[in-house]
Amino acid sequence: MAFAGHLNSPQGARFVRKMVALIISVAATFLGLLLITFLIGRVVPIDPVLATVGDRASAEVYERARIELGLHLPLYQQFWIYITQVFHGDLGHSVLTANPVTTDILRVFPATLELATVATFLGVLLGVPLGVIAAVYKGRWPDQVLRLVGLFGYSVPIFWLGLVGLLLFYGRLGWAPGPGRLDVFYDGLLDPVTGVLLLDAAMAGEWQIFENAFAHLVLPAAILGYFSLAYISRMTRSFMLEQLSQEYIVTARVKGLSRWRVIWVHALGNVWVPLVTVIALSYGNLLEGSVLTETVFAWPGLGFYLTRSLLSADMNAVLGGTLVVGSVFIGINLLSDALYQFLDPRARRR
Repeated sequence: MAFAGHLNSPQGARFVRKMVALIISVAATFLGLLLITFLIGRVVPIDPVLATVGDRASAEVYERARIELGLHLPLYQQFWIYITQVFHGDLGHSVLTANPVTTDILRVFPATLELATVATFLGVLLGVPLGVIAAVYKGRWPDQVLRLVGLFGYSVPIFWLGLVGLLLFYGRLGWAPGPGRLDVFYDGLLDPVTGVLLLDAAMAGEWQIFENAFAHLVLPAAILGYFSLAYISRMTRSFMLEQLSQEYIVTARVKGLSRWRVIWVHALGNVWVPLVTVIALSYGNLLEGSVLTETVFAWPGLGFYLTRSLLSADMNAVLGGTLVVGSVFIGINLLSDALYQFLDPRARRR
């Protein structure tokens, strides 16, 4: 009764309207994503029937496979079948591995998730303080140096940084292990539970494997993290400059608060609201844009899997991976909106 009374109140009605609008927005976005991936699969100059049966198949075998794939049906019926298959978790079979695409993605996605998460953590840990320092010392040498560092990370191709990092730290100095997630000696010794090697090794108490996996993770995560750092520090600087020009900063200083408390507590506290969206977008970009990094470091993640599938004309795997990346973006945006509502009291009152 109390819950029903709450829904009948103005606040409850506003909450219901927001939830309905959110559900409609997510459903429309996901439907658009499905439509785009479906149309890509129909317009690319790759025959899915030939990819399945091979180019030496007879005309009878070709026609039978075409009917089994539903390609003889009108496009709207093909799209409906595609939607039902996706919602049942059926993304087709990979020509490259002969496994269901869903199985392959569940196997490779944790590696990308691990790499992007550590890289984003490094980007936030270093990028936010550097952006604050650049804003505080605007126009002076710390600002110029940090802006140059950010510009370098933002403009230099990430695959070039990866190749230089491998050449320097692995080939010349020997500080980093080779490509891959583990040394050959440890490969296959750990039963995967989550697919995230650091977490699985810690749960199993295999600290030697944990150390080896961490050593392999440092260099590619640092390369990706540098790209994230450049973006986050630049946006943090912009947000901080806006906050430092507000009247409440002058009022706090007049009341006797220390300069660093005003900067790191009050100004930075207000910056976190828009910065959450920036960090979420950066995280999503790393999940999507780790293709080149994974290829350079032979990191067996989603990007490496998509690259091999694309070179092999395995469109089921490519479209399935694209659908997963798009779904992750939708989820990250929903999470950032929820955090925005939590951090900004003005948004909760709307």
